[in-house]
Amino acid sequence: MRVPRFPEMTPMAHVLTAIGRLAQRTDGQDLIEYGLLAALIAIVAMVGVTTLGGTIYNVFWRAIGQAAL
Repeated sequence: MRVPRFPEMTPMAHVLTAIGRLAQRTDGQDLIEYGLLAALIAIVAMVGVTTLGGTIYNVFWRAIGQAAL
């Protein structure tokens, strides 16, 4: 009786297999959720600082312009 041989897995197949195993596990789920939450907070902070920074910059330079007159 002949044993079938399977070709070696490609690197992409290894990656997909590893991702599949990680998706089925639940013990690391909390860590992923905390990481996503931290990323969301960082994005909101960057947007807020960018918007608020532009506003503060404009107000500051208007005040300087008014004082120079």
